[in-house]
Amino acid sequence: MNLTVHPFTLPLANPFRIAHGSRTEQPTLIVELSTNVLGAQVSGYGEAPMTSYYGLNSAECTEVLTSLAPAFAQKKDLPNSIEGFLEEIAPDLHPFLRCALDVAHQDLRARVAGVPLRHLWRGKTRADWFGHYGEAALKKTPTCYTIGLAPIAEMVRKLKAFPWPVYKIKLGAGDDDLAIIRALREHTDAPFYVDANTGWTAAQTIALSHELKTLGVVFIEQPLKTDDLAGQKEVFQHSALPLFADESCQTEADVDRCAAHFHGINIKVVKCGGLTPARRMISRARKLNLKVMAGCMTESSVGISGIAQLLPELDYADMDGAMLLAKDPARGVTFDPATGHAVYPDLAGTGVTLRG
Repeated sequence: MNLTVHPFTLPLANPFRIAHGSRTEQPTLIVELSTNVLGAQVSGYGEAPMTSYYGLNSAECTEVLTSLAPAFAQKKDLPNSIEGFLEEIAPDLHPFLRCALDVAHQDLRARVAGVPLRHLWRGKTRADWFGHYGEAALKKTPTCYTIGLAPIAEMVRKLKAFPWPVYKIKLGAGDDDLAIIRALREHTDAPFYVDANTGWTAAQTIALSHELKTLGVVFIEQPLKTDDLAGQKEVFQHSALPLFADESCQTEADVDRCAAHFHGINIKVVKCGGLTPARRMISRARKLNLKVMAGCMTESSVGISGIAQLLPELDYADMDGAMLLAKDPARGVTFDPATGHAVYPDLAGTGVTLRG
């Protein structure tokens, strides 16, 4: 396998603000793994957004990934997973970089097999795919569209400019949170997911949950700091709305701990290290009777198309990363604005192609 790293800077259509800060662009690395099949090069793609909040730097991460290229060049086979291989050559590799390699490898496997990745997981063949086997029967989970924190008038303007069947509303940075939801509710009947990004206290969360429920909010995502276990326990007992873990659920080891304090988990594929561990997290969450959501960072269609392969396995989805961009370096999965459902390209793998 050949490993190539493509650095990009993704410009945002609008400044994006959450409780942790604001940004107008997002550096990212797109990883390409390729192999030769019957004389033709076949490539798979994954993505690692260089999120400064997690201490990632494009130049440093490019150097790390490039240093792995000789080891990949010696690997001729395409196993179901590259987790064991990565443990051998780079056991301390950052989860974001591990994710990019895992997704690129899974995309490559599916392309070599000639089927979409979501069908490869279900053991379907190329003949099944061309016969449109099971596509209509797959569970369709709509993605939300995120309205980032801003002055209320600006949030209203963004919502009105982007009609969508379900929204995620970023809150948690001030005292206007309830006023924001009330103002937005005047302009749409769509369900709201609320993400406080650890910005609330237990008392705030409990009090707001009752008001938010009457305003059509479906659930609250990560209202408290990750280390506020006493507060999480109190909120879990008294919240009027279901609670979803985000920052509290980053890796497989976190799933069991979340069962006592949350009703569901939001899996970020980049944080857990790829689609392979993400699917194990989904399986474990189901055994613990937790609802499952998959979210994204600010990513291009490369990252989003990988995550979108999980949609048939999810209760909720937040996959709007590419929709927030002013310019996307790739084409892939898109979403129907009427339903929020994924529109998959008629291509193998994750359906991604890089723009020229």
